[in-house]
Amino acid sequence: MRMRVNKYISETGLCSRREADELLAAGRVTINGARAEVGAKALEGDEVRVDGEIVRLKAAPRGARRHVYIALNKPIGITCTTDTGVPGNIVDFVDHQQRIFPVGRLDKDSEGLILLTSNGDIVNEILRSENAHEKEYLVGVNKPVSEGFLAGMARGVRVHGQMTKPCRTARIAKFGFRIVLTQGLNRQIRLMAAAFGYRVTQLRRVRIINVKLGNLRIGQWRNLTDAELKGLLPERTQW
Repeated sequence: MRMRVNKYISETGLCSRREADELLAAGRVTINGARAEVGAKALEGDEVRVDGEIVRLKAAPRGARRHVYIALNKPIGITCTTDTGVPGNIVDFVDHQQRIFPVGRLDKDSEGLILLTSNGDIVNEILRSENAHEKEYLVGVNKPVSEGFLAGMARGVRVHGQMTKPCRTARIAKFGFRIVLTQGLNRQIRLMAAAFGYRVTQLRRVRIINVKLGNLRIGQWRNLTDAELKGLLPERTQW
């Protein structure tokens, strides 16, 4: 079976697919002794090397997971980047023994649920907006929540030059509401609220599709369960 070599390298745990493409472009990857170009494919049994060192897929016991899938309750102040040169980056914060990267983003000044994985294949599958994947947030604001505000947020707001998709909202306190989105524009909730004269004072993500934050304490992480993985990616059979 042929596999794109950037995917192959990513699945060895060495780096992400994007970083593998950078290695390919720099001429640091060979297949059977020949320099591999971006977009190259490898056959089962081919010898793939990075900087002269052989890289191999990790063999997993039957039924076991090849990759890591975790849920983190991200604190405020942690940045969702794999750039370890950024102070407070999420990779150093989790300090996992395997190379992992976040699935999507959560603003530095927001807290709550974010998923991380060593499997680059699933990132786009989960984030693809046309799949209408739900993300649920609890939001605190600086003035009382009105019905008109909630209705306006639910209809859609012009953000970054486009109308946001219709969403669900509900009042949960005098100064708080719940919102369920199916897209993830940069600072979307804060900008939507600002359009109605509200300022977000607290923002916590509590659910991504079928994965809930639950009782996970701030700064703690856990492995996803088999049921959560199947709910996230029902088409997959290998993890």
